Amino acid sequence: MSNSESNALQEQQCKPCEGGTEPLSAERAKTLLEQVPEWSISGDGKTIYRRFEFKGFYKTMAFINVMAWIANQEGHHPDFEAGYNFCLVNFTTHAIDGLSENDFICAAKLNAMLND
Repeated sequence: MSNSESNALQEQQCKPCEGGTEPLSAERAKTLLEQVPEWSISGDGKTIYRRFEFKGFYKTMAFINVMAWIANQEGHHPDFEAGYNFCLVNFTTHAIDGLSENDFICAAKLNAMLND
C-alpha cells in the first residue's frame, strides 16, 4: 500500500449517515480495513475494533480525551472500554446497523494521532 493510500482515509471528513443507507459490503470493508493497520472486523461484520495499550492511566486518559475531540469534530462517536493501561475502541454506524466509511475514517485518524 502506498503512503498516499494509507493517508487517504485520515484526510477525509465523515459524512452524515441516515437510516436507509446500506452498510458497506464485506468486500469493501475488507479493502478499507487494509488502510487501518491493527484494526479488525467483528465476527458479524458490523464493527471494527482495536485495543490500544499505554504505559499507565494518565496516557490512557490522554488518548481518550483526544479520541473524544476527534469524534466530536467528525460527528461520529465510538463505543469504548478503558482501564488502567488500555482502551478498546469499537466503531460502527448505528443508524445503518453496520459499517460505513465513517468508521474507517475515524479509525485512520486515531492511528495517525498515535503516529504523530
